[in-house]
Amino acid sequence: MAQVPQTFFDALAVRTWCGLALETLGRAREEIDAINVYPVADGDTGTNLYLTVESAVAAVEAVFAAHEVGAGVSGKPTLADAAGAMAHGALIGAQGNSGTILAQLLRGMAQVLTADGETPHTDGSGLRAALRHAADSARQAVAHPVEGTVLTVASAAADAAEGAEGDCGAVARAAYEGARTALAATPGQLAVLGRAGVVDAGGRGLVAVLAALVETFTGQTPRPVASSGEQAYVPPGTGTDADARTARGSADQAAAGDDCAAPQAGGPAFEVIYLLEADDASVQRLRSRLDALGDSLVVVGGDGLWNVHVHVDDAGAAVEAGVEAGRPYRIRITHFGLGDVHTTGGGRPPRERVQRAVVAVVPGEGLAGLYSEAGATAVLARPGERPASGELVDAVRRAHAHEVVLLPNDADLRHTAAAAAEQARAEGIRVALIPTRSAVQGIAALAVHEPERRFDEDVVSMTSAAGATRYAEVVVAERESWTMAGICQAGDVLGLVEGDVAVIGSDVTATAESVLDRMLQAGGELVTLVLGDDAPQSVADRLEARVRESYLAVDTVVYRGGRQGALLLIGVE
Repeated sequence: MAQVPQTFFDALAVRTWCGLALETLGRAREEIDAINVYPVADGDTGTNLYLTVESAVAAVEAVFAAHEVGAGVSGKPTLADAAGAMAHGALIGAQGNSGTILAQLLRGMAQVLTADGETPHTDGSGLRAALRHAADSARQAVAHPVEGTVLTVASAAADAAEGAEGDCGAVARAAYEGARTALAATPGQLAVLGRAGVVDAGGRGLVAVLAALVETFTGQTPRPVASSGEQAYVPPGTGTDADARTARGSADQAAAGDDCAAPQAGGPAFEVIYLLEADDASVQRLRSRLDALGDSLVVVGGDGLWNVHVHVDDAGAAVEAGVEAGRPYRIRITHFGLGDVHTTGGGRPPRERVQRAVVAVVPGEGLAGLYSEAGATAVLARPGERPASGELVDAVRRAHAHEVVLLPNDADLRHTAAAAAEQARAEGIRVALIPTRSAVQGIAALAVHEPERRFDEDVVSMTSAAGATRYAEVVVAERESWTMAGICQAGDVLGLVEGDVAVIGSDVTATAESVLDRMLQAGGELVTLVLGDDAPQSVADRLEARVRESYLAVDTVVYRGGRQGALLLIGVE
């Protein structure tokens, strides 16, 4: 069905644009992934952009649905409602470096389109101003802007729009043409692109989004124009399979050559992304600290909510910096993996899926870093904020493997994890769900994980290790309640063994000792202690001493778990 063009930038135009952008990126996702060689050749730029816009679309659709329910089918959201939802949805759903920058571009546009004042912001002049502010704010969000990237393409689009006269359709078309021309020039601005014979993947995605903007206001899809250079640019949805194969082959060939490695070869090993609730002053200090820790730093957002993206070697330190600045959540830590562009200088095709990966839900920042350093993709679950199945599916996708072992590490996540596993299997990924009920069981499973073994053998070994690990936790009661050990009062210290309250006490150390004794009565060779932020180090010291004094040939290992909810997690293998 032909698209009815919009005349002004109103709520319906926002909805139409977002929907068309998602369709366009959906068609171009694999092709964009294939030419992704900067800043890290991990082949996910198209996917990250798609997921970011998908989140924006969901937010906009929720606004329209709410108005239909609350005011009948005639009720319509305002431009401020729709544009604000678009920006917020993109911010909270931003994926990767490219998605984070796109979220800031959309936020910058929304700020202008919905600004109060005597001058209307819904016509061509308003769109010109919106594109300018978007490009400038995105550049400011990146710690060290690099030319030949999506930032260059965004600036070129804004420059071209400023020289255009007419309605939104004319301005959108000028912005698209300016962006397309700038995209074609990116291989000459960034050496890694020139060696690979490809254009910038993030810029390629932005051109796709702008093509959707043109279609929104004109009802026409911009005609493709091939760029100069080794890699011809084909606008989204118009390229042939041969075009995509050519782009993918050029990028793979570049990654395979010693002189065509990604510019960050030998660089940071982890990508850390999280949402952060913090004030402006705290975020400014956070920028400085993260800039010293790693690279590819992008911090976008405002009004108390931010999306933070950085590549670092010390994932735990990046998260701790967020904790000091405010309240981080939806933390995603991705290990780039042994043998990737960071550790081999692009010695293998970067978009090739690894054979096997582990995805684990963990209750605290400290354990997230521990799991990530062991090679797992960690999904942080804060107290009262367990991840949804969609977040687990996203983590499985980010692991970029043919086979994935999923560790929920929480009995209450069993059904959520099962749903995520089923969805991932429908996408062609082989997923094994090990029903771990505690992070200490996950640690035991990860300790025996051997990717070189047959998948079934590895899963059996990990399942056996997890099942042989008894688990317990020490927590503080929030309210009076009945338990298997009697009635507890708010503030009592509870010792839970295998999920059931076994000890009620008033002292953390004494309760922990009692729990540990109960667990070791059945024997054991290794005690794992995971301390939460509110647990004193003296608890671990006392428990280690008790094991040495009373249980011969039993070893103890201690980890700091961060803000994990429980004061102490205990595992006995």
